[in-house]
Amino acid sequence: MSAADRALHDTEQKREELVELIDRLCGQDGIHSTAIPSLQLIRRSHTTLPIHTVDEPSLCIVVQGKKVKMLAGESYMYGPSDYLVISVDLPISGEVVEASPEAPYLCLRMEIDPQQVIDLIRATDVTSKAAGDTRRGLFVSKTSQPLLDAAVRLVRLLETPRDIPVLAPLFTREMLYRVLLENQGESLRQIAIAGSNSNRIAEVIRKIKRDYAQPLRIEELATLAHMSPSSLHRHFKDVTAMSPLQYQKSLRLQEARRLLLSQAIDAAEVAYRVGYDSPSQFSREYARLFGLPPISDIKRLRMTLLAANT
Repeated sequence: MSAADRALHDTEQKREELVELIDRLCGQDGIHSTAIPSLQLIRRSHTTLPIHTVDEPSLCIVVQGKKVKMLAGESYMYGPSDYLVISVDLPISGEVVEASPEAPYLCLRMEIDPQQVIDLIRATDVTSKAAGDTRRGLFVSKTSQPLLDAAVRLVRLLETPRDIPVLAPLFTREMLYRVLLENQGESLRQIAIAGSNSNRIAEVIRKIKRDYAQPLRIEELATLAHMSPSSLHRHFKDVTAMSPLQYQKSLRLQEARRLLLSQAIDAAEVAYRVGYDSPSQFSREYARLFGLPPISDIKRLRMTLLAANT
């Protein structure tokens, strides 16, 4: 067996071990928190409709099945040989497109701590390109054998809880290190480098997210980023695939949907709460994003959730 064939065989063995581990630890469909605070395990035995969320910085490794993420019209598919990295908060939709009771969709999701990325860059010889290099805040890449090996060791810890406090930080650090070594790891490095365009845009994103219901003031955001308004628009779109206004709109609509689903409140009141002056404009934009007006969409969502739990 050649070295390349041996490496491929070892990678497949690690993937199969993760399939067995995640399936056993999950037990049933859902997103499962674990004793490792930064780690979630995900299992779906059926394909799903698109689910809209605001995804925070994370690393997702799929070991079985396939999923598609949509970012402002861009499509990112990842399956058993892929991992996905999100380096900034992004309004996004995700849809499991390959899953069955016999071969469920299985994935591990690890939160990314930006400070840990900074510490790794400082502690290693991982270098970055010029600070002006702006990258998309989401990418899909092939899962290497070293990354998969570290993931297996991390998930195994769930079966020996006493080892978690000592070993989990080492293994999560190693996984981030492996990602940073990859060509596309530059996207993650740029977000962490103080003064880089990507880092400045990440600061703007945090402000928009914090004040999503307030009027958007481009001049104020440009000052925060130390950019001209035109540069802000260009670099913001490079990172998020949308303009600041589109980004804010997505945040508002997703928060509105959450409120409508979780509280007994009418659509007009929700519209005002998330920053809209016009309920009719809110209803139009809501239907454009989610496919139905607010009341019809929430009715559909509740029926879907009821069906999934019966």
